[in-house]
Amino acid sequence: MSGPKVGLLDVETAPLTSATWGLFDQNVGLNQIHEEWTLLSYCFKPLGGNKRSIEYQDNRDAAHPRDDSKLIHRLYEILNEYDVIVAHNGKRFDLKKIQARFLLLGYKPHSPVKVEDTLLMAKQVAAFTSNKLEWLSTYLSTVPKSKHREFPGFELWAECLKGNPKAWAAMKKYNIPDVTSMEQVYLKLRPWVRGAVNVAVYDNDDDTICCPVCGSSNIQQDGWTYTQTGRYKRYHCLDDSCGAWSRSRYTMNTKDKRKSLLVA
Repeated sequence: MSGPKVGLLDVETAPLTSATWGLFDQNVGLNQIHEEWTLLSYCFKPLGGNKRSIEYQDNRDAAHPRDDSKLIHRLYEILNEYDVIVAHNGKRFDLKKIQARFLLLGYKPHSPVKVEDTLLMAKQVAAFTSNKLEWLSTYLSTVPKSKHREFPGFELWAECLKGNPKAWAAMKKYNIPDVTSMEQVYLKLRPWVRGAVNVAVYDNDDDTICCPVCGSSNIQQDGWTYTQTGRYKRYHCLDDSCGAWSRSRYTMNTKDKRKSLLVA
């Protein structure tokens, strides 16, 4: 099984700075912005890779802590290399922020990449107390989200922008567990999701039936699935790390049966 190249990604951004006249319910005009946001750091890990495969980069050695040109260059390479990117709130935040920086720095479009968003996956399959990665990682992984207690709240970002080496070290300790915990959360949620990436499509073997969720060939037919107009073979993945259910693409109805069916 060749399968798609899947990677997990998390980015941290430097906030924009602006002038306001209060703390609550402010409407900031464009001419009140002093500095635009940029990327501050990222962590990337190939799905299933070991600790040595984790890639972390930040702006600590840049001429200015808001200079994210090296980060953007490497992220452009990653997105051109991988088929699927997993990110928590990735569709609304991480990938859009990255692509905003690509555009502003003059990059051409990267190759098409699918995004598996663990936030949307959690919302689809269950009614958890919270869909935040902090909560999900506590209960669905062995790697709870870092608290960066030495630099609580916004202080961590502020100190990184000041060039504080201890803050940069804390940022790395904060960023990396987000990805390692997200990997476990993703693998727990993935068998429950409907409409996830069909990894079997990426297999070069034409006639082996594989689980569309994890790609395992350890799969067996187990009953039938019925729709309004068709009967399909139902399959169950027997891989211990998966257990997903799927169905065949083609109906088992005869031609005469298909003609006789009515839809209410």
